[in-house]
Amino acid sequence: MKARGGRWIEHWDPENETFWNETGRRTARRNLLFSVLSEHIGFSVWTLWSVLVLFMGPEYGLTPADKFLLTSVVTLVGAVVRVPYTFAVAVFGGRNWTIVSASLLLVPTVAAFVVMEPGTSFSTFLLVGLLAGIGGGNFASSMTNINAFFPLREKGWALGLNAGGGNVGVPVIQLVALAIIGASGGPRVLLGIYIPLILVAAVLAARFMDNLTTVKNDTGAAKDAAKDAHTWIMSVLYVGTFGSFIGYSFAFGQVLTTQFGRTPLQAAYLTFIGPLLGSLVRPLGGRLADRYGGSRITLWNFVAMAAATAVLVVASMEKSLALFVTVFVALFVLSGLGNGSTFKMIPGIFHSKALARGLTGEEAVRHGRRLSGASMGLIGAVGGLGGVGINLAFRQSFLSSGSGTGAFVAFLAFYAVCIVVTWAVYLRRPAVRAAAGASAAKTEAQLSYAEV
Repeated sequence: MKARGGRWIEHWDPENETFWNETGRRTARRNLLFSVLSEHIGFSVWTLWSVLVLFMGPEYGLTPADKFLLTSVVTLVGAVVRVPYTFAVAVFGGRNWTIVSASLLLVPTVAAFVVMEPGTSFSTFLLVGLLAGIGGGNFASSMTNINAFFPLREKGWALGLNAGGGNVGVPVIQLVALAIIGASGGPRVLLGIYIPLILVAAVLAARFMDNLTTVKNDTGAAKDAAKDAHTWIMSVLYVGTFGSFIGYSFAFGQVLTTQFGRTPLQAAYLTFIGPLLGSLVRPLGGRLADRYGGSRITLWNFVAMAAATAVLVVASMEKSLALFVTVFVALFVLSGLGNGSTFKMIPGIFHSKALARGLTGEEAVRHGRRLSGASMGLIGAVGGLGGVGINLAFRQSFLSSGSGTGAFVAFLAFYAVCIVVTWAVYLRRPAVRAAAGASAAKTEAQLSYAEV
């Protein structure tokens, strides 16, 4: 492993066990640690408005529909910016872009600090909310970067830990907000806490992270990934897992205050539990996928999510707060498990496709790593749009009927679609296609989809 100026590593071969054991593992885990820190704060900034709306009482003049619209636009921007953030790693290098992306988090945080007071117009809040969306982009660049550091056999764990550590930023900011609300503090106290943390994350990334020359200048990988059907199939599945996680994270507190009449403090006592557990189990989802196959874990996870959503429909109609909160928290946990298992599938899918092309050995590994890293950003972007859909569905459901029941029925239908897609594409044995004359390499790749 050779490093040159600006912390660039010129040789990186994690699939070589000697290299990995002697130097690779230590370097990869160091980069993983500080990537998690930056991504963690990015998630906190992205979901900042899910807790700021709890501070916004009647004196702010916003209706529940206004608040759902506000959180929807924040989620939308966070999803969209994941696409350029994916390219940024190849253009600037993983370390360099982590420094930049962490520093950019100061913009929405300082802007919110300035405008967060009664009398500010709704359009101003929308504009500042749009700025907060950039926090969602950190996930895409972080996952693309960390994917390149780890060998295929450890990607489920590493990507699950990276994403899970980032996801924890959601419940952490909710817990901090709970403490501030409980102490009768204002929203600017919350924002004042995060401004120095952002600076710390940028400085630590500059001090301890590395760039990989094998990743730089490969912007064509994202274009190739965008042409592959599996990128978009996996995007649909990720809408069901991560889209659920981030959408519910933004909406849970508002549903409790609007439908069940909880005060902001009462809601804050509950809202962090689901995102916290969902974040902590994400690495477990990756581990289970490493052991049993990502597609199998993903399929049964969607079955469980559909069952939990059906119970939520009943709880919403019966207005049972205890049942509603219990099952909603379970749904968060399932979304976290699914986040880990779906992202484990991606490297395996593209490695299988490399085998289908006749590539072998290190050449197949390099090809799979190249496309899987690029596709993760695109899949993450589309997955984030699921959060937009969830908040808009809740907004429409409350406008139409005054409850979230209609939204839950729509979510149940979507999970059913995810079940069918997972089974049909990644678990149904492709015997017909194999019998039709597929090559041995292609047959091996197709059969291996059940193991991805």
